[in-house]
Amino acid sequence: MKTNYVFLILILLCCFSTSQAKNLRAYLNYSIFNLPGKGPFIETYLAVAGSSVIYNLKEPGKFQATIEVTFIFRQEDEIKEFDKYQLFSPEVSDTSVIDFNFLDQQRYFIPEGTYDMEIIISDMNAGKKPFNAIQPISIKFEKENICFSGMQLIESVSFTESQSILTKGGYDLVPMVYNYYPESFVKLIYYTEIYNTDLVLGSGDKFLVTSSIRSFETGNSMKEFTSYKRLDTKPVVSLLNEYDISRLPSGNFELIVEVRNKQNELVASNELFFQRSNPNIQFDLADLASIDVNTTFASRITSLDTLREYVQCLAPIATALEKNFIFKQSPAADLKTNQQFFYNFWTSRDLYAPEAKWREYYDNVLIVNSVYKTQIQKGYDTDRGRVYLQYGPPNIISENYNEPSSYPYEIWHYYELGTNQRNKKFVFYTTDLIANNFVLLHSDAIGEIANYKWQVFLNSRWYDPYNVDADNVPNIWGSEAEDFYRNPR
Repeated sequence: MKTNYVFLILILLCCFSTSQAKNLRAYLNYSIFNLPGKGPFIETYLAVAGSSVIYNLKEPGKFQATIEVTFIFRQEDEIKEFDKYQLFSPEVSDTSVIDFNFLDQQRYFIPEGTYDMEIIISDMNAGKKPFNAIQPISIKFEKENICFSGMQLIESVSFTESQSILTKGGYDLVPMVYNYYPESFVKLIYYTEIYNTDLVLGSGDKFLVTSSIRSFETGNSMKEFTSYKRLDTKPVVSLLNEYDISRLPSGNFELIVEVRNKQNELVASNELFFQRSNPNIQFDLADLASIDVNTTFASRITSLDTLREYVQCLAPIATALEKNFIFKQSPAADLKTNQQFFYNFWTSRDLYAPEAKWREYYDNVLIVNSVYKTQIQKGYDTDRGRVYLQYGPPNIISENYNEPSSYPYEIWHYYELGTNQRNKKFVFYTTDLIANNFVLLHSDAIGEIANYKWQVFLNSRWYDPYNVDADNVPNIWGSEAEDFYRNPR
C-alpha cells in the first residue's frame, strides 16, 4: 500500500512600494502526520527571507520585522480550522546586512478529508495588501494497511531535552523548508513515520526499510545512495535517516522509502522530490572509456554530424549530468566517445532493448520537430517539444488562439504522469503566434515551473504582471482560461 502525499513550496513574491522598497520572499512546505489517540495533523513550515522585509525600530539600537500569517482550512464553503498570528524576526542592530531566514512551524489537528488550505501573509511594516494562495490537500491514513506520514526534510537534529513543537521520536528536528540543496549542503536528513506495521506484519516481528535516492528522469536508483534498516514492528515507527550528498551531482531526484516484509516483498512506499545543485561534479569521460560499443546499434551510426544531432535531441529527457556532456562535451568529442555516451544513455534506460527505446523516442522527436519547430529552434528545443518528449502526448490539448484579451495559449492536460501524479496541467502561451514559439507559463507537475500569477501574465496586454495588486485577474470578457484549466476539454 502506497500513501500519496502532497508537498508544496510556495514562492511568495509580494512587492511593496515604501520608502524602503522590499520584495517579501516567503517559502512554505508541509507534512501530514498521524498521532495515535488524537488523530491526524498537518505541520506547516514557513521560512521568511530576512533581507526581504521591513524592520522597524523596537528599542534604541534594535530593529525587528513583523509578519502577519493566517491559515484557513476549508471544506467547500465551511471553515474547519483557522489561525491568525504574528511572526517576529530576530532583533538586529544593523539592517543593512541581513543574511538569515527566520522560521515558523505550526501544527493543526484536522480530521481526515479533502481541504483547501489558504495562507495569507503580509509584512506589517510595509503597509500594503497581503498575499494569499490556496492549495488543495488530502488527509487520509489507511486503518488496516501499512502507510506513511509525509516526509519531512531536516536542517539540523538534536536530542530532546524538553518537549516542543520541534520534537518527534525523541529528537528536536529543525525543518528544512526548501526541497532544494545548494552546493553548500553536504547532508540530506529526513524524518518520516510508518504506521500499522504491527497490525499487518505481526507484533514483535521485524521488517526491512530500504531508503534510496533515484534519478527523477531515469527512475534508476543510485547504489551509493541506498541504505537498509531492520526495525521492530510497532503502531508508529519513527525513521530518521541521513545521506552524505557531497558527491551527489546536480539534478532532479526522488527520495524513496520502502517497507518490505520477511519475504522481501514490497508492502508500502513513499517518495519525495528534491533538487540538487553541485556544479563541481562534472560528467567524467573516463566513465565512458570502458564501454564497448562494437556490434551495438550505436556503432552503426558512423556520421559524426548525425550522431551529434542524435545526442543533442536527448536533452529533454537527460539528467543534469548528462546535459553537461550533451551541451559542453559532445560538440568537441570524437565519434567513438559520442557512440559510447549514446549507447550508455539508452542502456541506462532499458538494458534489454536500448535500440527499441531509442527508436520509439526518435519517432516522437520527428513529431515535435515537425509540429513545434520555430524559425530558430528545432522542435525538441522548444518548451512544448520538451514536455511532449519528457511526458509523452497529453490526453487533452485546449487551444485558444483568438480570445479578445488573452495572448494565444494552450493548456495541456495529463491524466497521469509517472506513477504518482494525477490530473496535471501545463499552460503555454506566446506573444507572437506567427513565430510558433509557445513558452511554458505554469504547471502543477512536480519539478516544473509554478507561477501563481499565470492568468495575469496570460492577460498582460491589459494587466501588469509585476504589479502586486494584480494577484488575480478579474473577470475578463471572453476569457475561458480558468474554465479550461479547471475543466480541460
